[in-house]
Amino acid sequence: MVENWAVQDARDVQDARDKQEMGRRDRKKAATRRDLLRSAARMFAERGYQETTVKDIAAAAGVTERTFFRYFPSKEDLVFAEILDFVPPLKEEIARRPADEPPYAAVLGGLLAAAERLDGGLGILFVGVPPRAMSTGPRRGGVLAGFEDGIAEALAGRLARRSPDEPARSRALRASVLARASVAAVRGALIAFTTREDGPTDPPPSVEDFAGLLHEAFAVLSSGGE
Repeated sequence: MVENWAVQDARDVQDARDKQEMGRRDRKKAATRRDLLRSAARMFAERGYQETTVKDIAAAAGVTERTFFRYFPSKEDLVFAEILDFVPPLKEEIARRPADEPPYAAVLGGLLAAAERLDGGLGILFVGVPPRAMSTGPRRGGVLAGFEDGIAEALAGRLARRSPDEPARSRALRASVLARASVAAVRGALIAFTTREDGPTDPPPSVEDFAGLLHEAFAVLSSGGE
């Protein structure tokens, strides 16, 4: 009996050590992934998406290119990962907006609030990555759909609270249309931001410049294009 307890105790100690070691490895992996995303966001903002290489990002994060590819199959996949990581905080922030706020205003407010939670401010999602750089590839459609669906889910919840008597099917359609129009506004602002023509004496573009374009784009939606 004593031997059995001793064996069980030894197993429990080893299990605890294994879990602790796994926890350390997971934390290290999460930190490396975060460093890669931060480095990429900074370099995209400083150099531009096309001019930044995987080698540059890896060196800035203090890892090898081989390590980079353990986390992301390509530079584009790194951007996609940032977009998908952005969806949960975006949904939370849209849900937190004032109950009487119009849908487009809620999405815009949610976008800006969620962006403040990203490492490096507006991060990869908003700074320095030309939308057309992600216009091809098998994952693009799924990533954009995930982004749109996240907004639609958040809006559907808001609409349910504001219009509880509206049929669920109609509410889902309205949320879907509003979400996809919102993403179109974001892409329009991105295109305007990344294709601007600066003069030699103009200051470098800033996060505030892009935020201003977002406000303009959503104003177009709210006005019905008038």
